[in-house]
Amino acid sequence: MQIMAENKPENLTKRVKSTHIPGTHSRILLTSVFGPYAQDDKFGSRKINPMELYHNQVTRGQGAFSLRMFHRSWGLMLIQTNITAPCSLLDFPTGDRFIQEIREVQYDIVGISAIMPNIGKVQEMCRLIREYLPNAIIVVGGHISNMTAIRNRVDADYVAPGDGVHWFRHFLGEDTNRPIHHPLILSGILTRTMGLNVRRKKLEVAATLIPSVGCPMGCNFCATSAMFGGKGRSVNFYETGDELFNVMCGLEKQMEVRSFFVMDENFLLYRKRALRVLELMEKQGKSWSLYVFSSARVIQSYTIEQLVGLGISWIWMGLEGKESQYEKLSGINTFDLVRHLHSHGIRVLGSSIIGLENHTPENINEVIEYAVSHDSDFHQFMLYTPIPGTPLYAEHAANGSLLDSQKEIDEADIHGQLKFNYKHPHIKNGEETEYILKAFDRDYEVNGPSVLRIARTTLEGWINYKNHPDPRIRARYAYEAHELPFKYAGSLWAARIWFKDNPQLVARIERVLNDIKKEFGLKAKLLAPIAGRVILSKIRKEDRFLNEIELAVILSSLVHEPRKGDPVPHLKKHLHQIMRACESTFHYIHRKESKYKIYPYTKWPHFHLAHAVEAWCQGAGFDRIVQMTKADEGELVRHFRMVLQLLRQLRETPFTSAVLKEKAGRSFSLINRGVVDAEKQLRT
Repeated sequence: MQIMAENKPENLTKRVKSTHIPGTHSRILLTSVFGPYAQDDKFGSRKINPMELYHNQVTRGQGAFSLRMFHRSWGLMLIQTNITAPCSLLDFPTGDRFIQEIREVQYDIVGISAIMPNIGKVQEMCRLIREYLPNAIIVVGGHISNMTAIRNRVDADYVAPGDGVHWFRHFLGEDTNRPIHHPLILSGILTRTMGLNVRRKKLEVAATLIPSVGCPMGCNFCATSAMFGGKGRSVNFYETGDELFNVMCGLEKQMEVRSFFVMDENFLLYRKRALRVLELMEKQGKSWSLYVFSSARVIQSYTIEQLVGLGISWIWMGLEGKESQYEKLSGINTFDLVRHLHSHGIRVLGSSIIGLENHTPENINEVIEYAVSHDSDFHQFMLYTPIPGTPLYAEHAANGSLLDSQKEIDEADIHGQLKFNYKHPHIKNGEETEYILKAFDRDYEVNGPSVLRIARTTLEGWINYKNHPDPRIRARYAYEAHELPFKYAGSLWAARIWFKDNPQLVARIERVLNDIKKEFGLKAKLLAPIAGRVILSKIRKEDRFLNEIELAVILSSLVHEPRKGDPVPHLKKHLHQIMRACESTFHYIHRKESKYKIYPYTKWPHFHLAHAVEAWCQGAGFDRIVQMTKADEGELVRHFRMVLQLLRQLRETPFTSAVLKEKAGRSFSLINRGVVDAEKQLRT
């Protein structure tokens, strides 16, 4: 395996404005981009692109059942731990906190890490640094460093692609070959689901482990592979199994953990290292759990005994799509592989692409069904997106199919969850926005909440390994299954009631719940309804929080006048629930109006345009919205502007709560765009 070439700072200079000479005496600030996040603002933050990996790309659309958690800036923590110069770290600060830091402390070097959609924030941070720290050296790194012409777009002195540890050590004149010291990082923070906060307890939160960065598989769309040298290249921080095992023992002792989230794009690819870790785990009786990324072909190269012995209990695996032609999937029956892993208690997060070259409006339902039928515990869906630095981007640049980032698409919207940044050969008019939402919705409808699917897989592992002759393996499966008769049984009990309108899903849930009761007996039978009632109340409370898109849908129902005889279309579950709640409220209002002889009655809500309003708020193109309704273009524009008027009134009335006013403002910004924005139309 090749190691990527050194990134020498002198080769990356744009224009050094500082007179400071970098060295181990330099005072350094490392920072991620400033907040707020997941809000539409002028710096490129987007409501549709929250900084929660699972809620953004995996459990999106699962409502109260979505897995919510945040992750620290692991790369910056790794750099801070591995340079000798005094270094501070701001991790996701507010704008005011960032300004306070650079105003009050005289830093010599400021390093900013960002992804490409955050270029607006990086530009603003560079401006602020020049204002408050005019003599500081500015370094920009992370995925944004692969952005086209980045050196001409941000006022930075250096752009540092690839391995930031090596780059900073070289820049500061430190020993670049010094061993890597691993930082202490919890894999997730502020975790919650179903309205329940997941408390941090000893042994229950995984430590983050970073053995390598980059992936030598080099898939044409992979920005991470491109960032660290592309196909055939990667950077190993720990070359041998002995080195890695010693790091794991250190993390286990210092952090009191028994599981590791292995942040390595293809951990099992490094077979010699992995099997040496297995050998040492066996010798020292370690019953660790490992959550890893790996490709299907590599997984299949191991025996199940090796995977189980190594403690592999969760795998993030690329499924990509039917006939996707990627080498890592060649000749692999991914359905059989997922079922095989499940039968041994190994949970699978499958990852599928929407918008491959052969995807069309005619076959997209088949594409989605293919992905959903894997029945993986979690499922990530991403739009096929060419990111600068990748072979896919070079291909589209060469054939002229990329959209103009100044005129046709905002760079802040290029994140794989909203729209294409190129002209797809078959999918037009923003249809991809609807398709990716449809994929998430279909997976949820058929397979149920991801956090409950893992109950099924965990139970399978327990049943098959509870009597395993190796006490190390028995101990791991016992620990992973210890919450089945209480938390999982209660969650399944609550979910059975929550999904009562979906009999097929209820049947799946009941099968798993009954299996848990059969396995754990009276304990599960007694605890399931007790915990279930508490969890159900939390789910209902969590689901009650109206978001800005749902607010727009409700207001739309108040102003819409359907044509006579127009039926209400079949609504998605969450929209149907909103309609039912509104109708119940209006029945109550009408009873009071009748009692006190108040006429005419308040206008009844009509949800005929609910899907169109939701899609528009989520960024779909206007042409696509027109196709979704029977209304003509003029009617839709007038309708949206009437909703905007209601939102203005809601914001201006003194009786509206601050929270609702804020949501009304965000809802307004989602709707007031394109042809709906009257002021913009006048300006143009």
